[in-house]
Amino acid sequence: MQSQATSPLEYIDSLPEDRKKVMTALRHEILKNLPDGFSEVIGYGMLGYVVPHSLYPAGYHCDPKLPLPFMNLASQKNFIAIYHMGIYINKDLLDWFTAEYARQSKVKLDMGKSCIRFKKTDQIPICLIGELASKITPAQWIEMYERLKNER
Repeated sequence: MQSQATSPLEYIDSLPEDRKKVMTALRHEILKNLPDGFSEVIGYGMLGYVVPHSLYPAGYHCDPKLPLPFMNLASQKNFIAIYHMGIYINKDLLDWFTAEYARQSKVKLDMGKSCIRFKKTDQIPICLIGELASKITPAQWIEMYERLKNER
């Protein structure tokens, strides 16, 4: 479900009470750990963490008017979702995350290519999500993105 919020705080405030606490905690942990240079925005109706045009003027290849997306956080109808483009592109990062998740959680990982889904809010490894957010700098993300884009 896409939010019509225009700011991160408006997004959080629009959530049902049972989601506000965990989404606030996740947002705080991501912002605390995200390397300098990323910006927090509303993108695709979710909280988004992007490389701004000031660092990557080319923007997102699908729509260059948009900044380069990196990570999103969303309260969906049946789950909380973390979308992390780095785990989609970087196998070493994916392997690290899945191993750490297995070590830290007793709940089976529910994951797509870049989407990590949590159906129960009390089972989200918030600190692990913060650590995941810290693993790639904007410069590294631009380099990975450019390499992938040029391979196609």
